[in-house]
Amino acid sequence: MDRLRARMPALASGVAYFDGPGGTQTPDLVADAIAAALTGGLSNRGRVTAAERTADDLTIGARLAAADLLNADPGGIVFGRSMTELAFQVARTLAQGWGPGDEVVVTRLDHDANIRPWVTYAERSGATVRWADFDPHTGGLSIDDVMGLVTDNTRLVAVTGASNLLGTRPDIEAIGAGLADSGALYFVDGVHLSAHVAVDVAAIGADFFACSPYKFLGPHLGLLAASPALLESMHPDKLRPSTEQVPERFELGTLPYEMLAGVTAAVDMLADLVPGDEGTLPRRDRLVRSMQALAVYEEALHGRLRSGLEGIDGVHCYGHAARRTPTELFAIDGVDSTDAYRALAAVGVNAPAGSFYALEAAEHLGLGAAGAIRAGLAPYSNAEDVDRLLAGIARIAAG
Repeated sequence: MDRLRARMPALASGVAYFDGPGGTQTPDLVADAIAAALTGGLSNRGRVTAAERTADDLTIGARLAAADLLNADPGGIVFGRSMTELAFQVARTLAQGWGPGDEVVVTRLDHDANIRPWVTYAERSGATVRWADFDPHTGGLSIDDVMGLVTDNTRLVAVTGASNLLGTRPDIEAIGAGLADSGALYFVDGVHLSAHVAVDVAAIGADFFACSPYKFLGPHLGLLAASPALLESMHPDKLRPSTEQVPERFELGTLPYEMLAGVTAAVDMLADLVPGDEGTLPRRDRLVRSMQALAVYEEALHGRLRSGLEGIDGVHCYGHAARRTPTELFAIDGVDSTDAYRALAAVGVNAPAGSFYALEAAEHLGLGAAGAIRAGLAPYSNAEDVDRLLAGIARIAAG
């Protein structure tokens, strides 16, 4: 933890950051990689000039890094502006083959980026949307909640790997196994999950797995993992002279090569959370080792946060699912959550309030668009940060 925190320039301000679910702070090594790419001679991809080769190498390197992070095929890694943009692109493309009688399944637990694209294009194509509800008392989403909606007409099932609002982690592996022989495609929003656990797309059984590097120490963009064969069967709208090659046919316009350098640096930093064996142990193995260690660390720190919140009179916590990321959604009796957010910010503790684009989930909880306060742990969070947050909340609750 001390090694990682020493690489986080933003921490020098003294702020305790609990807004990691909305985007983590950036290590200096990631920023350095971005700056080096921007200033080292860069042009469009090619293999003739040095600048072209740099752009090409950065792209290839980022695909390999993302594939190691997710245990996916680098030939099926697609980069885009955001996970939202990529989901819309996949939905728009798949919906070319949808029509009346077809069905898509979405859940009320999800961020709207894994709901609205499917709803929008299902409605335009005449397909039917079926909604999986979660338990508002526990925040849990069961296998039956999802699989009970799957029929022979289901074309796609979209499920979150972890709720960005509550931290709930549905059993996406079991859902994937249930869908294996269904004929339905499976899209997993892994944005909130990928920052906290070792992801294995093959084990999940996801046809599409999307995440965002800026949620795990990287720059602001999104990435999608799918099999090259599946991508070959899809034909997105694109410019006439742009390549038909996969995965490039899904990447509209010039890629942000400097950001791709940052993706590789962020993945390398995650692989080094538990140092050692670089050069002898494959990066994927080092990533699994580091992310497993991070999960153990965050579970202990999350316990400190949760027990502290439960010990403050007037604090109401919303997430109670058995499997969760280190994320807490809570409100303080008699205190507007936005006012509490501002009061915490005034003492150097960043824990925002809102529904965080998980509008269906917030409404299902009875919170509405105003939502509640969310505190999420990141790899650089420590016990002192947690204690500062709890002290601030206790003062607010006491009036």
